[in-house]
Amino acid sequence: MTGKSNLRIKCRTLTASIALASALLGGCGAFNPPLETVNFVNLERYTGRWYEIARYPHFFERGCTGVTADYSIRDDGRIEVINTCIESSLDGPERLIQGSARVADPTTNAKLKVSFFGPFEGDYWIIDLDEDYSYAVVGAPNRRFLWILSRTPTMDAETYDGILQRLWEIGYDTEPLELVPQREQGS
Repeated sequence: MTGKSNLRIKCRTLTASIALASALLGGCGAFNPPLETVNFVNLERYTGRWYEIARYPHFFERGCTGVTADYSIRDDGRIEVINTCIESSLDGPERLIQGSARVADPTTNAKLKVSFFGPFEGDYWIIDLDEDYSYAVVGAPNRRFLWILSRTPTMDAETYDGILQRLWEIGYDTEPLELVPQREQGS
C-alpha cells in the first residue's frame, strides 16, 4: 500500500469515528422518532387563558415569572396570542407581547405556526392535551422548545409527573425544565 492510500484509509476511519462519536455524544436526540402531536385540537376549547407551569429556559423568557398566554380566535381565522410576563418576581411589572398563530395542519389543528415578529414563524405543536383541556404540552419538532401549560396556576404532582414520564418516553430531556412561579388565580 502506498503512503497516500494509507492516509486516505486513516482519514475515512477518522471521519467515520467522528460521525459516530458526534451522534453518541449528541444524546438520544439523534435517535428520537419524529415528534407526534395529539390527534385533534378543538380550537374553540383551546382558546382562553393558560398558565405556564414549566418550560425550557430561553433568552426571550429570562427573568419571567407568572407567565400566562391568552388565546382567542380572530375574525380572519388566525389565533390572537397575548403572552404576559411578570418581570423578576410576582410583584414585578408586567410585560406583554402580542402575536398571532395560524393552523399549519388543519386535519388535526395541533400544529400551529406562531409569529411575534413580522414574517418570522415558530413551530407550536400540541403534543399532549388532557381530554378536558385542563393541561397542554407544547413543543417543537426539533425538541428545543417545551412548555407545560395549565388552566390553573398550579398543577398537582401526579399530573405533572405523568407528563414528565410521557415526555421522557418520546425523547424529551426533562432535566432542563424550570418551574414557573405563578400568582394565585384572580390575583
